[in-house]
Amino acid sequence: MSEYDPQYVKPADPVKRRRGIYILPNLFTTASLFAGFYAIVQAMNGRYEYSAVAIFVAMVLDGLDGRVARLTHTQSAFGAEYDSLSDMVSFGAAPALIAYEWAMRGLGKWGWIAAFIYCAGAALRLARFNTNLGTVDKRYFQGLPSPAAAALVAGLVWVATDNGYTGPDMRWAAFVITLFAGLTMVSNVKFWSGKDINLRRSVPFIVIFGFVLAFVAVSLNPPVVLFSLFVAYGLSGYVMWVIRRASRSQTPPTLPPPEADA
Repeated sequence: MSEYDPQYVKPADPVKRRRGIYILPNLFTTASLFAGFYAIVQAMNGRYEYSAVAIFVAMVLDGLDGRVARLTHTQSAFGAEYDSLSDMVSFGAAPALIAYEWAMRGLGKWGWIAAFIYCAGAALRLARFNTNLGTVDKRYFQGLPSPAAAALVAGLVWVATDNGYTGPDMRWAAFVITLFAGLTMVSNVKFWSGKDINLRRSVPFIVIFGFVLAFVAVSLNPPVVLFSLFVAYGLSGYVMWVIRRASRSQTPPTLPPPEADA
């Protein structure tokens, strides 16, 4: 039967399924993006303490989107790319702009150079992370994670403004912290990722009590406690690097086995 035959019925084209996106994890990513954008807007309006708090809110939301996606089995390539773009805004552009507007504008070209180094470091850090997935040890990050770098910059702003210091008073401290965070993001120093923690495993009662004490400590003085924690984390990679180098230098060289007599 030919297709030109009047009795011929052409089969219908297969229905193409529209490719959608998972809404639940991407809602958290969108909220994190909004917090980063809100931080930029507040910095432009001179409300730097609000900007710093918004960066920490973005960190919490960024930590939730991936976990929600894994728990609900809604991981997708779109979600991964969207998360990276959101991180670039919230933990790359926003902290750099906040630090520059708050303190480093008075440093002239050195101020915007430090801000750009941080912003470029965040972009390179995210690109390297995306391309190295599946090839690195998941227990460690290669370089300082961008949310932790953003917490260093935002934490300094929050602590200083909470204690009555102005941006010009802290311009050199902001310069050092911003430059340190930007360069550490693109370094090869390893930082503990915490991904080897199994939240489904039972733990001793004292561990739960430790979490309670941690929440109490944060509630006593959130700016100082959070900034201190991230400073310690930012230095932990270098401390572990020194310890590993020292242990290697103290390890005696392996001697070749003696040759047997003929």
